[in-house]
Amino acid sequence: MARVVHTTFPTLMRPPPVDPSKSAIENILELTQLVDIDKNLYTNTRPLWHPPGARGIFGGAVIAQSLAAAQKSVAKDLTVHSMHCYFVLAGDSDIPIIYHVEDVRSGRSFATRTVQARQRGKVIFTTTISFVREGAGGKKLVEHATAMPYVPNPSEDGELRPPKGYNSPFESQRIDILNNDSPRPETKRTRQWLRAKGKISPHGGHEAHLAALAYISDSFFIGTVARTHKLWRIPAGKNKPPHDDPDVLQSLRENGGFQNENKERRPEVGMMVSLDHIIYFHDPRGFRVDDWIFTEMESPWSGDGRGLVYQKMWTKEGKLIASCVQEGVVRLRQDGEEEVKGKL
Repeated sequence: MARVVHTTFPTLMRPPPVDPSKSAIENILELTQLVDIDKNLYTNTRPLWHPPGARGIFGGAVIAQSLAAAQKSVAKDLTVHSMHCYFVLAGDSDIPIIYHVEDVRSGRSFATRTVQARQRGKVIFTTTISFVREGAGGKKLVEHATAMPYVPNPSEDGELRPPKGYNSPFESQRIDILNNDSPRPETKRTRQWLRAKGKISPHGGHEAHLAALAYISDSFFIGTVARTHKLWRIPAGKNKPPHDDPDVLQSLRENGGFQNENKERRPEVGMMVSLDHIIYFHDPRGFRVDDWIFTEMESPWSGDGRGLVYQKMWTKEGKLIASCVQEGVVRLRQDGEEEVKGKL
């Protein structure tokens, strides 16, 4: 009997060459429709990023690709206004993801879709997405929005380097944490500017900008709890980076609050992983993600091994374009414990 050799690949098909007419984020989030199997099935066209020290792939990519798949199932005059997501299992960057879109309801003003992301037959992520028809609210409207706080404009030389080995499709510039010296973490605000590199193609339309916004909405999100508490964390696990590389260490400090040595004997993070993620899109066709976007995050509560974070996103002109919520596991390393392990 012939011996069966089992191999794994990060995509179902060989990835095509990068399309130079599209931005980096469009290429990263590209989907392949498995129409010969089911028109509602999609898979990642290119390998997905596993951040250093993370338990699995970057959650923002799964959020964004789920939204991109759902957007392909609705009429052009329908636009996403909210998505409610749950991270079920850590995604494996070594094997493809299969996205299944289900048409739950298509009404006159609203449509609902659910998307399940699976690997090896198991659900790793699920989301329910609601779309609204343009102009459904009528001509007379109730309107208000939170104003953007005054912050310095981004500088063109303020890009932060991503972790070594990852060519980020976004560039970012952090602003000092507001109220960072306060003993009360709930009063602090973590803030940054973000924008997609290059220009999103006209072919991508507003759908590409919305998927890109979903992608960046997960950047440094649950890490807000660790930053406001000034917790110590050093990456571990599958993608543990070399701790003697100064470029990697500097990038980790900037992007996640990591430190190389716990000289101050601060409380240590044993586990930090996202549980759920909500995005409310405001004026979803009225912004560009390849222009600067300002984000501000705050954590109103943490306890019982979990933390909650709110995020608001504005255009450079001060228009509120999204409000996000995320809860995640934030467990401290206990005395005599090397690392908090096990399945959630």
